[in-house]
Amino acid sequence: MAATALATPLLLTAAASPAAADPSAAAKASAPGAAKAAASKEGDRLAKKLVRRTGAKGAMKHLKALQAIARHSDGHRAAGSKGHELSAKYAGTLLKAAGYEVTYQNFDFIYRETLAEKMTVTSPDERDVPVKLMTYTKSTPEGGTEAAVAPAPEDEDGSSGCTADDYASGDFDGRIALIQRGGCTFAEKQKAAAEAGAVAAVIYNNTDGELNGTLGDPAAGVIPTGGISKEDGDALAAEAGSGEVTANVELREFQEERSTPNVIAETPGGDENRVAMFGAHLDSVSEGPGINDNASGSAGILETALQFAAAGGTRTGGGHGHEGNKVRFALWTAEEVGLQGAEHYVSELSDAERDKIALYLNFDMIASPNYGLFVYDGDDSDGEGSGPGPEGSAQLESDIVDFIESRGEEARGADFDGRSDYGPFIEAGIAAGGSKTGAEGIKSAEEQELWGGEAGAAYDGCYHQKCDDLGNINKKAFDLNIKVIANAVGHYSRDVGDLP
Repeated sequence: MAATALATPLLLTAAASPAAADPSAAAKASAPGAAKAAASKEGDRLAKKLVRRTGAKGAMKHLKALQAIARHSDGHRAAGSKGHELSAKYAGTLLKAAGYEVTYQNFDFIYRETLAEKMTVTSPDERDVPVKLMTYTKSTPEGGTEAAVAPAPEDEDGSSGCTADDYASGDFDGRIALIQRGGCTFAEKQKAAAEAGAVAAVIYNNTDGELNGTLGDPAAGVIPTGGISKEDGDALAAEAGSGEVTANVELREFQEERSTPNVIAETPGGDENRVAMFGAHLDSVSEGPGINDNASGSAGILETALQFAAAGGTRTGGGHGHEGNKVRFALWTAEEVGLQGAEHYVSELSDAERDKIALYLNFDMIASPNYGLFVYDGDDSDGEGSGPGPEGSAQLESDIVDFIESRGEEARGADFDGRSDYGPFIEAGIAAGGSKTGAEGIKSAEEQELWGGEAGAAYDGCYHQKCDDLGNINKKAFDLNIKVIANAVGHYSRDVGDLP
């Protein structure tokens, strides 16, 4: 892992040099080092102040406001809905009053809402299988589509159903393709299944827990596609491997073009060539109010931004002529339908504007009731999944881990799996990181020993459901992760260390 960015650089003195012989030259030569040391010291001071005054107690008022908005907006705050529009105005109004320059970045997208998601095995023995439709799926007819289940075999690399070759050994024409997760996107899997003649695709998880996913783009949907758990998928695959199994799948989704805004707030001053950026998505799914996912991250960002302004952090000046860095906060929209808000924002940046962003930290679900303490694995030291982030990501990980340990807790790594808004920043080569507390994944016995809670249960049993409300929050995890944000904002607003 990279060395922490918070260490004050050593100022070494040479025994004899031309600069040392000329006092004025020596002063000029040491000025950058002195300014950087002063900036680091100012960052330390400001971070400690922010951590003291920022936490769950203050952020709870934002959770309560967002819950009230959902309650009066058909029960949710999904992008393109009244609930999200009111959420954006709530946050933007507070940020503007605090002195930030606030921009509502609108763009058009396809709004979606679940109409039906049901799967029933009809033979040889009837039973229901819990299923979640993939957002932007094609819809079945009302009443569903009934057909035989045909499992797609695994390749040698562990992938399943990604290419035409994966379907060559079986008969998928007019059948429901049963495909294991992994190796390619959900959109690619259902497209390959459709080309093999399948009338629907059911993708099952390759780790414990339910499978929630998106096809990413309305144009990508070819056949009705849903996700089920690893346990149910393994059972269905085994059953279909020994005899015919038929099932009825009903997956229906409402889709309509609408407009939706990102909320961008930045300090009026600060060095525009050094931007420290922090974000969380503000939209929920249409199935519930989205208080842990992701009012928790949004409230953490919002409360930190307000306290940063109140603490004088938005005023530039780190001492010795250091201007301080520009700080930018983002509350994304349409994350739940394919990271579209962050994708739009990054795509609209010029190359020069991208180069000015030193770092992006993302906070998505930071108060899960059966929480874990996860930090994105910037250096890929865990050796799992997607590999390391861009240069500087290892430093961001190290800084967050060090802070969590300073609070008497222990963190674990999380893969950059592309499921949240850091994705577009990583693709643009911007150092990225952040923390989270877990979604539908299952807590292990080792994790229970680390953090308490219940082993064998989901980190958030209400993930993407109506019950993701104010009762679905762990305040201890919420408070710690908000302080992670506050610590990072304080430090990086004054000194971004050795980040590119």
